[in-house]
Amino acid sequence: MSSLPPNTTQGAAQIREAVEQILALTDLPRIVQAGHPALRQRAAAYDGQLDDQQLAQLLDVMRRVMHDAPGVGLAAPQLGIPLQLAVLEDQYDVDPEVAVIRHREPLEYLAIINPRYAPVGGTQAAFYEGCLSLDGLQAVVARPDAVILDFTDPAGNAQQREFSGWQARIVQHETDHLHGVLYIDRAQLRSLASNVEYANHWAGPGIDSAQAGLGFDAGPAGISLP
Repeated sequence: MSSLPPNTTQGAAQIREAVEQILALTDLPRIVQAGHPALRQRAAAYDGQLDDQQLAQLLDVMRRVMHDAPGVGLAAPQLGIPLQLAVLEDQYDVDPEVAVIRHREPLEYLAIINPRYAPVGGTQAAFYEGCLSLDGLQAVVARPDAVILDFTDPAGNAQQREFSGWQARIVQHETDHLHGVLYIDRAQLRSLASNVEYANHWAGPGIDSAQAGLGFDAGPAGISLP
């Protein structure tokens, strides 16, 4: 078993300075890529490192970066900020067959702080998954099909919500980011494909053809992590 990701080495003052630098930019900040330390360390729990205005501005920047990418979620470590903050939103038009097979329904914008998820039931779903911090790649990840998410909203209120299907996948992917976990840690690595090869060969609603053609199973894989 691999060791658990280390905690961030950045303190509150360093985190606040990094956020202030991002907020001072005239253009959108770049999304950091695999190899950046913020992606491989446990982000600091949010406990007031930013004032209310800075928090609101950072979440707004994160949402705009997510839309510009485009993506359905973005975690603060993807901007190099080791704080447990993420934004989620899925309003894309999806082929009806794909939506049915992947149980993909629209997800209204949601900002989550210090999230934790727990599986509901024992059902797993395996589909191709990508990440804005591993640009150009996709791999199959088996994840719980439903989860309970405990989090704090930007107003400071404790929340608990249940998510299923593709929404649950988004929730798990972004929460994992806050703990130094990338989707490839949980992926069937034989399924790994560039976006081009995925589009050319495996871009069906499900993963049956990829399983047969690339030789992998659809069960959980990768390291054991929370």
